[in-house]
Amino acid sequence: MNRELIEALGDELFQAMRERSTRDPLTARYADMTIDDAYQISLHTLQLRQAAGETVVGKKIGVTSKPVQEMLNVHQPDFGFLTDAMHFPDGATISMQQVGLIQPRAEGEIAFMLKQDLHGTNLTREDVLDATDWLAPCFEIVDSRIRNWEIRIQDTVADNASCGVFVIGAQRTDPRGLDLAALHMDLYCNEKLACSGKGAAVQGHPAEAVAWLANTLGRFGIPFRKGELILSGSLAALIPVKAGDHFTMQIGGLGGCAIKFAD
Repeated sequence: MNRELIEALGDELFQAMRERSTRDPLTARYADMTIDDAYQISLHTLQLRQAAGETVVGKKIGVTSKPVQEMLNVHQPDFGFLTDAMHFPDGATISMQQVGLIQPRAEGEIAFMLKQDLHGTNLTREDVLDATDWLAPCFEIVDSRIRNWEIRIQDTVADNASCGVFVIGAQRTDPRGLDLAALHMDLYCNEKLACSGKGAAVQGHPAEAVAWLANTLGRFGIPFRKGELILSGSLAALIPVKAGDHFTMQIGGLGGCAIKFAD
């Protein structure tokens, strides 16, 4: 794709977010779109968000677990950027209109806070754990500017990995000594158990997923930075969100977090 088209599509997705509207799948209109094209579109949209006053605070990996891949019919991970405008405190009530959510879904994740930079293309899970200051439970509320979630991998990468907002739990836990693959999550919607999952659902081990993201972004020359949050991917299936819903979750050994939604 030429630069003019990349910027036009980035502008389109940014406007869709502002208007709380959806667009036809990009891959339906541009069948030859590559993941690199999609990433360049995402970067352009990120530049627009930064120009509007947002600051990058981390990165995210998505579509890591089999249930999510099957639900979205996307069979490889995606990746995107987190900004301060996406971050809400634990227990927050979020106005869907105010933050521009269109067709949101909730997922329970493990967040990694970095204590040192990571940059390379051959990083391992051990490198990730060595660079991690603490872990915390996390709600990521994914959302798509693509109509009815009719996405291929290029669509979701272009759309900043379908990121909406996120909440980080209050407990901070040192990863050393924990078996992250064995950690168990229970996620509740309106006090009813909605789904359960384990750390192993995220590419076998959450730190393995984070290493994949570091290596993938490393090939684009994008490092992980000290002080960044990295969201490692959903431990279970995505749960549709509507105004009035109240979500809580617990991850054994890491604590819990909560989020509410209003119109």
